[in-house]
Amino acid sequence: MPEAVVPDQRVSNQLPAPIAEPGSGAAPVLEAVGVTKHFPVHGKDAGRLGHRRVVHAIDDASIGIYPGKVTALVGESGSGKSTLARVLAGLYGRTAGQVLLHGRPVTATRGRAFRRHVGEVQLILQDPYGSFNPMLRVSTHLRRAVRIHDAEHGPDVLRTRTAELLEQVHLLPAGQFLDKFPHELSGGQLQRVSIARALAARPSVILADEPVSNLDVSIRLGVLNLLAELTDTGVGLLYVTHDVASARYFASEIAVMYAGRIVESGPAEHVITEPAHPYTRLLISSAPDPARRSRPDEIADTGQPPSLISPPAGCRFHPRCPLVMPVCRTDAPPVFELGGGHWSRCWLFRSDHGGPGQAAGTSTAPSAPAPSTPDNPAADSV
Repeated sequence: MPEAVVPDQRVSNQLPAPIAEPGSGAAPVLEAVGVTKHFPVHGKDAGRLGHRRVVHAIDDASIGIYPGKVTALVGESGSGKSTLARVLAGLYGRTAGQVLLHGRPVTATRGRAFRRHVGEVQLILQDPYGSFNPMLRVSTHLRRAVRIHDAEHGPDVLRTRTAELLEQVHLLPAGQFLDKFPHELSGGQLQRVSIARALAARPSVILADEPVSNLDVSIRLGVLNLLAELTDTGVGLLYVTHDVASARYFASEIAVMYAGRIVESGPAEHVITEPAHPYTRLLISSAPDPARRSRPDEIADTGQPPSLISPPAGCRFHPRCPLVMPVCRTDAPPVFELGGGHWSRCWLFRSDHGGPGQAAGTSTAPSAPAPSTPDNPAADSV
């Protein structure tokens, strides 16, 4: 098929501000703009005084959560996904960048202003058993949440509200669960109680950090469907996961994170069917799919994720990337916008490299340049 003429890709040295979905007219209810989070290194690896080393957990990350929509944040373990969720929730401070709630900067770290932020942005943790006091009954956990976030909390209101919360997460009859201790519930039931506790605040955004990874496969779908139901009420949802398949099923937008940086983002179907960044292609090819046939352009998994104390220069994926070019080793790639809200940080989309160059309806992933070898020095030229 002859190559179609592709418009020049817009290039930016900064991450783009999250934009509304095409035609929706909606702005993000919660967004991170250029957020950076570094943790100090302690002990023998801390470095000399005045040259303290840090863990580059997040660098210059931007992501938006939209009302009534699910945004998935995917990546392998240690990529910074959970750290970004905790920064958005206000549990971690920021080294740089901004968090915006309803378009206004979030600056409070304590007091009433911080409680208002926590009331609007609720975090659901991965391990439900680790997020509840095992000595307290379910009713006590829910009543405490209602007291904190609800102005009217008389005995009758508490009793009615806690029952409503359990009904909202399909734990029926509610009275059967209120007097139980956490260990008396299954993992799926307790995660539903965790969701009910988050709903007690009537949040605008829910940050779900690997909410089903600790659950049996047979009950994961039920919890995901429950979270999807919440978006029908206008709640925005951030779904943190390493499971690309569930992200495709569940989310309308997908952001891909690697070694502390978001390397690709866009509409879920575009990111999955037309992956632009080599790391995204690696994630998709590593997901089990009996129906998928091997493709010649699949990315082989070589090497390990880099140290975040001493991350590599340039593109952080370049030590593992079979498509690496000299510029990848020295310069961090800017944002290359691919259209329709889809963008990637990859030098393969630089205009003098040719860009996607694909006909409409085919993959936007650029053809792989030949790996550089002693017998093929020209392959290293850009």
